[in-house]
Amino acid sequence: MGEVRWGVELSIYKASRSIKKSDNSLYNALRSIYEDSLFVREIAGLWPGLPLVANLRCGLWYAPLFHSTCYFKSTDGHTNNWSFSTARLNLHVASLAGQKSGCIIVDSTRRGKRFPDSMSKTIPIWACVMNRAISRVLSSMSDLSDEQNWDCSLHLPLWVPETEKAAIEAHLDEWTSQLEATGVDLTSLALSLRKPLRPLWISQKSLIWLNEVPDHDSWDFTPIILVSASISNDQPQQRTASEFSWRYISGAGDDEESWARGLTPSLFWKNAFELISSGPDLCNKKVSVIVENDRVYRSQRGEHTVQVKLKSFTTSANNVDTSEQFHQALCSSMNNGHSSTEAPGQYIGEASSIYWIHSTNIAVGMTQHDINVVEGVDAILNCDSEVSSSSSSSSNYLHLPIVTSKFDRFSLLKCLPSAVNFANSNLSKGKTVLVCCCTGEDISICVSLAILTSLFNDRGDFDGGRTFRDVCITKWEVRRRLVFICKYALNARPSRGNLRQVYNFLIREKTLPSVVDVDGDDAINMK
Repeated sequence: MGEVRWGVELSIYKASRSIKKSDNSLYNALRSIYEDSLFVREIAGLWPGLPLVANLRCGLWYAPLFHSTCYFKSTDGHTNNWSFSTARLNLHVASLAGQKSGCIIVDSTRRGKRFPDSMSKTIPIWACVMNRAISRVLSSMSDLSDEQNWDCSLHLPLWVPETEKAAIEAHLDEWTSQLEATGVDLTSLALSLRKPLRPLWISQKSLIWLNEVPDHDSWDFTPIILVSASISNDQPQQRTASEFSWRYISGAGDDEESWARGLTPSLFWKNAFELISSGPDLCNKKVSVIVENDRVYRSQRGEHTVQVKLKSFTTSANNVDTSEQFHQALCSSMNNGHSSTEAPGQYIGEASSIYWIHSTNIAVGMTQHDINVVEGVDAILNCDSEVSSSSSSSSNYLHLPIVTSKFDRFSLLKCLPSAVNFANSNLSKGKTVLVCCCTGEDISICVSLAILTSLFNDRGDFDGGRTFRDVCITKWEVRRRLVFICKYALNARPSRGNLRQVYNFLIREKTLPSVVDVDGDDAINMK
């Protein structure tokens, strides 16, 4: 009897899992993203002069073209876990908003919430801290008096309780001091912003009178318009198109590793019409073909698969076209256009984003296997975990298979000595070095952080490690160098585990005696 009952329970469990898997199918996710993108396009059309910014990574799925990206984590806004991250300052967003008199940030969240915590609290906290720091800068400039009218209040959405708001406000002065301690150039930011930053919230449940939409320049603040792309529903919605029946998934772009099957936002929008019109039965097969063709194409060019390509665009509020011609126009623009992303770091090539870190001769980006592919690069330090063959000589190409701290807590730490030695050998000869990894966002950033801290002085000049021997390595010193990198590498998203390995490496190297290299230049011991 017990065996029968167990079998019945197991069958119910399997049936439940099967239904859930069917509801969260790849076609349902892509169709939901497409439907939500129409709302994002309509909102962008209300303020065509404002740049569209995607909050990584979920936000990237909800429009074919973005002006830039940002990285505000929901965990920094979780109740009783509020934080202002100096590792994710997103200074380029404030600068961009100052240049364009505002911006629109796109994100989404799973069912149950209208807005992710990144929009409800993380971004409002960020805007308030920025305003307070800028106000202090303005107050120190005797010829300016704007600080008297500079709004430094914390603006949160109405659904955040007053008790939680008061608890957050108690940390604002501390977070402002932490921002100032990073040494970022707040003066330039203060001069670019004519009005204080302030968030506004728009979802699919928001009521907007189209004949009464205010011009963004008419506000007495710089608007950061936060658009939550998805409809907040507790249960999947069954919908029927002309040919197919499908279920709407709120926040479908979230957690792409669990459903995308290797598809990226850029690949999706290049093939959007084909995928949407294929229906649930053929969608998986078409995605497999698209991903494999892209992989072959990239490997033939010595490149890693690209996450997304950024471009600027404008839309019209009165022309929301959902026809086949609209999709084909999107695909054409994605294939033929050029990036116009405004960023301090130099952008190279159409296929991958490579950013030069000021005048250090160091660039960071996505994996490249061939030096001849990237103009201006003399040496490549490849930190991709995947093993690949390279025709380059060992003096200008080094492959260190590094995996993220989630899989190996010491992988980066063990490879950093070789990475710094390789960089020192090439930089001392005046060569340029590209540090790359599969995403160009985490491991390559951390390796570059170790190189800059070990081999460069505070001004960003290469000195072979002389400054490193004299400076006291603290977490704030490492964080200050990271802020310097993030100023140029706008896609930087280093994980906490990898940053911890960099710090442990630097502390360990400080305890080792320094040596003199064969050329007579000072260098740090990396044995």
